[in-house]
Amino acid sequence: MEHQLPTSDQNFVESLIPQRFPFVMVHEIMEYNEENLISGFEIKEDNIFVQEAIFQASGLIEHQAQSVALHTGYKYYLLGKDAPTGYIGAIKSFEAETLPETGDRLTSEVTILNEVMGVTLVDVVTKLNGTIIAKSQMKTAVK
Repeated sequence: MEHQLPTSDQNFVESLIPQRFPFVMVHEIMEYNEENLISGFEIKEDNIFVQEAIFQASGLIEHQAQSVALHTGYKYYLLGKDAPTGYIGAIKSFEAETLPETGDRLTSEVTILNEVMGVTLVDVVTKLNGTIIAKSQMKTAVK
């Protein structure tokens, strides 16, 4: 079955990442190419990273890391392979300007800076209503 982007088919998106409910922090692939991906995520009240209606910084980091995993998973999907399991190898930098609230819809742009032997260096920028609220640079690795 072929998917046209953008796709918010939750089952399809979840098939591309190793995480499962209640730990899924991405809901949509808005754009994809070999060097970039834009993901979407709507923050629900029952999210495990929400405290007093505020999505915590740890949730932003997890959302960004899952956006990277989504890029890798979609790349493998296009190759006809199963998505690999990965993990955050290192967070070089993380900066949050503001913390979003329940009901907010985030978009994150992943830019692949370097990829060697299963280790990927990325920049991730998260926006809320077009305004940058968080940035990070991290290394992720696949098993």
